[in-house]
Order: sequence, then C-alpha cells, then structure tokens
Amino acid sequence: MPPPERWKTTVSNILILGAGRVGASVAEQLVHERYNVTIVDENPENLKPLADRLDLRTVVGHAASPAVLAAAGAADADLLLAVTPLDELNMVACKIAYELFNIPTRLARIRDPDLLARPELFSENNFAIDHVITPAQIVTDYLVSLVENPEALQVLDFADGKAQLVATRVEAGAHMDGQDLATLNRLLPKIDRRVVSIYRKGHRIHPDGDTILQVGDEVFFLAATEHIRDVIKEMRGTEKPIKRITLSGGGNVGFRLAQALENDYQVKIIESNRERANWLAEALSNTLVLRGDATDEALLESEQVDRCDLYFALTSDDEDNIMSSLLAKQMGARKTIAIINRSRYVDLLQGGKIDVAISPAIATIGSLLTHVRSGDVVAVHSLRRGAAEAMEIIVHGTSATSRVIGKKLDDIKLPSGADLAAIVRGEKVLIAHGDTIIEAEDHVILFVDNKAHIREIEKLFAVKMGFF
Repeated sequence: MPPPERWKTTVSNILILGAGRVGASVAEQLVHERYNVTIVDENPENLKPLADRLDLRTVVGHAASPAVLAAAGAADADLLLAVTPLDELNMVACKIAYELFNIPTRLARIRDPDLLARPELFSENNFAIDHVITPAQIVTDYLVSLVENPEALQVLDFADGKAQLVATRVEAGAHMDGQDLATLNRLLPKIDRRVVSIYRKGHRIHPDGDTILQVGDEVFFLAATEHIRDVIKEMRGTEKPIKRITLSGGGNVGFRLAQALENDYQVKIIESNRERANWLAEALSNTLVLRGDATDEALLESEQVDRCDLYFALTSDDEDNIMSSLLAKQMGARKTIAIINRSRYVDLLQGGKIDVAISPAIATIGSLLTHVRSGDVVAVHSLRRGAAEAMEIIVHGTSATSRVIGKKLDDIKLPSGADLAAIVRGEKVLIAHGDTIIEAEDHVILFVDNKAHIREIEKLFAVKMGFF
C-alpha cells in the first residue's frame, strides 16, 4: 500500500525563492545538511555572499517567471520554498511551480492577515500552497512560551503540547547548584524527566547521573508539560510571577505579542512611528501605547522600566534592540529578551546583559525543516542557534517492517550525538529509559546534537520498503 500523504519521501533538491534573512538562513542550514539547494533572487547583491561561502547554485531573476524557474531546475525540484518579501509573488510562484513543473511540495511565506484569514486561497485548485509559513506568528508563539515560563531560555512543544523540551540556566543557590543529576531523583521522586544535554561555556557535556551541575550551565531537559515548572524550580529557585511587560517596537511581532498578552498582564508598547502608534492604540484594547524612542533613557525612566518584569526589544533594527535591552537591564528591568536578525550576533549577546537573544530566521527554520525531513516527522525545532535539533517522529509499521518497533531502547543503535528522550503514547508521556520498548504509532522525541547524523536517524525510523 502507498504511504499516507504526510509520510514524506526523501527530499534531495530544494528550490528557494528569495535570498532575504529567512531564505539565506534556511539555505545555509540545508547546505550544511548536504541537500542540493538552488536559490533565486532578483538582486545579485543578495546572492553573491551566499555563492561565495556556500556550496549552492544561485540564479538571478524574478521568482514567478517560468523561464527563471526552469533555469533554476524547477523540473527536478522536490520542494519549493517561496520566501520573497511579497506575499502575492510567493503565491503566484507556488501556482506556477505546481501547474508547470509539478513540484511535489510547495511552501510559501504569507504575512498579510487578510490572506491568512482565507485559507481556501491556498488550496490545490487555487494557489496550490501545501504549507503556509508565517514567521511573525512563529516568533510570537515562541515569545509567549517564554512569558509562561519566565525562567526558561527556550521552550519547545511536542505531541500537541503534551511534552516540552526546555532549556534553562543553573542559578547560584538553586537546589541543583553543585549537585549531581542523580540528586533530581531525590528532589523530584514522583516526577519523571530526562536531561538530554548540558552546555558549559559553549561545549556540550553528555549527561549521566554523576554529572555535577555548575552555575551558568545551560541544561536541556524534557518532561510532561505539567511538570516543567517543578523541574525549572530545582535549577533556578522560586519562580517570580510576571506582571509588567514592556515591548519596544509595535511591528508585526510586537502587535501580535501584545494582543496575546494584554488580557493577562500589564502591557506597554513603545513605538517610534506616529502613524503606527495611533493604529496600535486603536487595535489594542488593554495595552498602553507610547510614542517614543526606546533608547531614550528619560522615556524609560519616566515609564518606570525598573519595575518591569519582562522587557522585549522587537524592532527591525538590531542595534536599537541591543541598545534598548542593555539600557533597560541597566536601569533595573528584571529580564530582557531581544530579537536579533543577524543570527551570528546571537551567541555573542545571549547570557550577558541580554538574557535571551532570538534570531527570527532560526526560530522559523524548524517549521520549514518539518517538511524537508523524510518519514512521518511531526515537529522539528532548531536548538543552540541551529547547531542542534529536536524532532518528533511517528513510528509506523510492525516488528517485521520497522528497525525499532518491539525493541528496547538499549538495543537500538542511535547515531553519536542522538538521544531518544521520550515517547508519547496516546495521552501518556513516557520518559525513555534503557528498557523502554517502542511500539507502533508511538511519537518518539529525539535530541540530536550532531546534525550530520540526521539522515541516519531518518533511515533508522523509516518503514522498510517491503511494507509498501
């Protein structure tokens, strides 16, 4: 029998339209994973830096031109990613890719809320878009998860929110400061969880029960969602409630975030553009909108930023975000989170005066990689600024057609750098142990530190071809 439509076959050739921040970041990620990538952009200046440092093909031209798409190898492409700055161009390109070149999978970035409110436009009979990507909403959801878990650096959902993978930093004086991981069994005897990785001064430590945690360690652990805060408490101490939130920048992300938070928190937005500030004041019902410059010390002082629990820097200008975050922190804001569009800056900034630095492109990549991976991959999350990955795979087949079904975890040879952290079986979250046996239709959650082994993992969990 043929595999269900969502079981993706191997993707080799990927065509990207648009060499902006998202397109360039995705291209770099995919090239490092040894995919064949071609990227199209009208501006040769956008393509030159990519061609100089990456093993990919570049084509200068209009993304919706049949001739340009043909020259870019559309006839042989397995997947199209349309991420030009124009929604309409992305939509038309997907339609042409479907009608003229029969590209099997077509993804498009769509930002206009009016278009997003009409999903029928994306059907096969209309613009033939298989999956819509909205980076602003992806980033907003990411930021909301950090508000809900203020002591976390990263919070990732799996199995429709039943399980979460969380990164947090060990704080001086916390219960786990200076303790080995086995101590968690004593502190949390009724809560099962798995520490999948520890990063100390940028280097990974593979954890075991004897691993002693130190102040500043970045700890990744997985647990059922209802237990996450209990585990964080042991690493960080008592969680302080969030009440007051200040947002710098009322663009797409700032507006969406304020909309998501304003009924539960005291939210302020600082927006420099008068017209946009007026629009925000009309569109938001419980948010205080201020027109001004978030790097203005007098403004921050007058708005009592020292009483702010969370300060988000969300403008499109990296320098403004960096400066306003540093200023807010210096003036007494409890925690600062900044969007940094240049992903290479993120490692330099996070963990210093800026508590969390986020690259929107890297946050978006996981949503795209879900559609690139072969097999029944439900979710992919990029970690450590793209260096590591967490993925959720549904296991299909029988013990005769699968390499993993019916086997204990100890008997499954995972590639180096990979850790099967948990299994979601129905409504139950089962933290993986050596004697855990994998069953058909389990959702397995893996942490992958070495992305060079992604293909091996896909092959390991794939149904043998004889099944079909």
